[in-house]
Amino acid sequence: MHSASIRQMAFAAGIFSVWQQGPKPHCGVLRAGDRIMACALGRNGITQTGYEGDGATPAGIFALRRVLYRADRAAAPDTALPCLPIGPRDGWCDAPAHPAYNRPVRLPFAASAERLWRQDALYDQVVVLGHNDDPVVPGRGSAIFLHVARPDYGPTLGCVALAPGDLRAVLRLAPRGAALQIAQGRG
Repeated sequence: MHSASIRQMAFAAGIFSVWQQGPKPHCGVLRAGDRIMACALGRNGITQTGYEGDGATPAGIFALRRVLYRADRAAAPDTALPCLPIGPRDGWCDAPAHPAYNRPVRLPFAASAERLWRQDALYDQVVVLGHNDDPVVPGRGSAIFLHVARPDYGPTLGCVALAPGDLRAVLRLAPRGAALQIAQGRG
């Protein structure tokens, strides 16, 4: 079977591909069918053996669990994925020793947690990826999302980030059960 046919079958099954491509480890691309989009990755590129705080994007196939969005800035995205609005007290636990590790939490929180309600637009729409969540393994990484990129596509802390219009396009195309395949080689 030709690679183009395999890509089309994967896309028909709701699998989007991501790989590193470009002059720096954090430069990547996302393939949605025949469409290729620039994306930002973790500052250390893609890794097979990730851990909390390594600055790398984990390799693997991760379900697109749900979309979190800022309802004060935009309506719910046009997608088949479940959508939930976020508020100023929403966070995500990134403390490996805490029982809520890699889970949503309410702020203020007793342990370390990432704030989801940001002043910039990076988390205006956030897709929660099924990374290290079934089961959660302490220290294997938390808060790995698909979200809005900085205008210069600067590195993330380990997430995959797209231009706002590209993220909206992916959300429109994503069926329930969609997944993101992150690979060290070309997708």
